[in-house]
Amino acid sequence: MPMTDFRSRLYARYVSTFKASSALAGHSLASQWKWCDYKILPLLADLPRAAAILELGCGPGYFLDYLRSRGFSNLRGVDISAEQIAIALGKGLPAEEADVFATLNDCGQAFDAIIAIDLLEHFSKAEGLQLADGVLQSLKPGGRIVLQTPNGSALLAGPIIYGDLTHLTIYNQSSLGQLLAIAGFGRIAFAETGPVAKNIRGVLRVGIWRLATIVAAVIRLAECGGWQRIWTQNILCTAFRPDSQEP
Repeated sequence: MPMTDFRSRLYARYVSTFKASSALAGHSLASQWKWCDYKILPLLADLPRAAAILELGCGPGYFLDYLRSRGFSNLRGVDISAEQIAIALGKGLPAEEADVFATLNDCGQAFDAIIAIDLLEHFSKAEGLQLADGVLQSLKPGGRIVLQTPNGSALLAGPIIYGDLTHLTIYNQSSLGQLLAIAGFGRIAFAETGPVAKNIRGVLRVGIWRLATIVAAVIRLAECGGWQRIWTQNILCTAFRPDSQEP
């Protein structure tokens, strides 16, 4: 089956056959937004609220809605899934059904930030490099990408890697940094996702997680002689287009 047919068949019913079971609502949505306050908002905190922000693979608009709630006003989201875009439009969000590559080809140096949450893993390695190239050329000089993708070196990698049939390529800190550097990004930085200390339960989870990763790091050090910093199921990454790069 050609790749285009494979994707068309999966994404045509992505919500009804998969995403509906993990939809966020009520308390869980508020909890996720609080997590974003700790983990993702600081990566955008220096941007003016009128900054031009594009979200690639915006899905039903969870993160667009979050950004809007935090005062960002110049937003755009694209996704190939008609089902998910219909949900986003139902919330009054600035989302459209579109191919991410076509979008990047057409927009020029238009954006201060491009967001790619749980997107990169849905492409082949060649497509991943094409995506990184397109993002770089679509950012204003000094603009940034903020992305999250499954961590192939996670302590508990299996569920996040194999839990979605549309996942094609998995990265870790090393290979993701390699991809972005080849595309021309600079100031590449990584962070864990994981629990945050937003309440007593969160404080307890953070403590347990830190203890678990210390044990894992010691085991890895004993086996490989090297240290690992990112253990969570997902990696957060920011990278910048150099100020002086020509289009």
